[in-house]
Amino acid sequence: MDRMDGLSKAMSSAATTPPSVDRVDGFSRKSVRKAKQKRSQSSSQFRSQGKPIELTPLPLLKDVPAPEQPELFLKKLQQCCTIFDFMDTLSDLKMKEYKRSMLNELVDYVTVSRGYLTEQTYPEVVKMVSCNIFRTLPPSESNEFDPEEDEPTLEASWPHLQLVYEFFIRFLESQEFQPSIAKKYIDQKFVLQLLDLFDSEDPRERDYLKTVLHRIYGKFLGLRAFIRKQINNIFLRFVYETEHFSGVAELLEILGSIINGFALPLKAEHKQFLVKVLIPLHTVRSLSLFHAQLAYCIVQFLEKDPTLTEPVIRGLLKFWPKTCSQKEVMFLGELEEILDVIEPTQFVKIQEPLFKQISKCVSSPHFQVSERALYYWNNEYIMSLIEENSSVILPIMFASLYRISKEHWNPAIVALVYNVLKAFMEMNSLLFDELTATYKSERQREKKKEKEREELWKKLEDLKLKRGICSDSVIPT
Repeated sequence: MDRMDGLSKAMSSAATTPPSVDRVDGFSRKSVRKAKQKRSQSSSQFRSQGKPIELTPLPLLKDVPAPEQPELFLKKLQQCCTIFDFMDTLSDLKMKEYKRSMLNELVDYVTVSRGYLTEQTYPEVVKMVSCNIFRTLPPSESNEFDPEEDEPTLEASWPHLQLVYEFFIRFLESQEFQPSIAKKYIDQKFVLQLLDLFDSEDPRERDYLKTVLHRIYGKFLGLRAFIRKQINNIFLRFVYETEHFSGVAELLEILGSIINGFALPLKAEHKQFLVKVLIPLHTVRSLSLFHAQLAYCIVQFLEKDPTLTEPVIRGLLKFWPKTCSQKEVMFLGELEEILDVIEPTQFVKIQEPLFKQISKCVSSPHFQVSERALYYWNNEYIMSLIEENSSVILPIMFASLYRISKEHWNPAIVALVYNVLKAFMEMNSLLFDELTATYKSERQREKKKEKEREELWKKLEDLKLKRGICSDSVIPT
């Protein structure tokens, strides 16, 4: 919010600048160049007919005798299938409010009532929910929509949609709910349409969808493999084709709890999903929007099966960002989470390539990358692993650390490096002294070579100068 406030102030000050003055900033970002988008509303519900919609008033469920309530409940479900145009804020106001109050009543009814879930209720409930939530999502108002900077487009029909989602969740959670009957209507087609809705820009809708899909996954065993496969397809399309899908974070959150429930030993399809889908998800530009959920899924896999540690870390090293310091910091944070749960036998397998990369990060001119890598030495468990394998890790890290201690521009980084060097010296003083002597002798050799090179260039320059003088002194006949 502070960043947004700063941007608003900058925009207001820019508005007072005389129009004749053109300011050019070669480093300005896209999000600064354009004005912050106003939080807008959009709706996919359009009605072609111009005449008003009229709903028949029905009595309240609590006002009719108990035997008549199931029939009235069905009538109200049928009336709630009526869709209104919320982009026209002045049309059908009375009927919109009537439907909203009816949906509120249905939510309360399914929460407290018993005996209303007859077999004929299931298709009517699914029909009403489908009519309201399944729709073509409106296109984004900007082709350059940045989820981190721009406000999302909110669903204008949310006053009804929210209650429909709430009703459906209470329906699925009802003690009388029978999956054996509901599976005829909540099928693969229903799930596919539900997953498509995760692309909604409205975060409120995605949050409800997350709960709905989680309940369906828990209650319909026959749909579990299908749901996992379709999420797999969404992620592959996201990584390799579109790089645009609004609900990646929510789907990963659901997957986190699904992975947590996997039986051991893990099936081959689950391991393949980890290596072929979750690891490549690290390559997309919008990683920051779902990295926390992705890292959680990765760690859940490794806690289930520690033998997956090596392919996971090698996969992260393969996709390590070369030009984006923000992503490097995220990768380093995820690696620390992995190292927190790694087994010593697995650590030995990946320590060399891992610390070669950490050595590069420590040497980074971007102080946040260097600082994040040096923080590994504040983690007690990682320190214990480093100490056990100091004879391998210290030679990999030493040259970078020693050079940074003398040359880095940031004093905070230099202070952290001194602490790391001190820790290494306490771990293995003999090897530390040996590496110090070797490093200094190599540096002396390098300086000697550099001096010899400079002297050679000086001799060549002098020789060239002498030849030039000689050629000038020759008088042509």
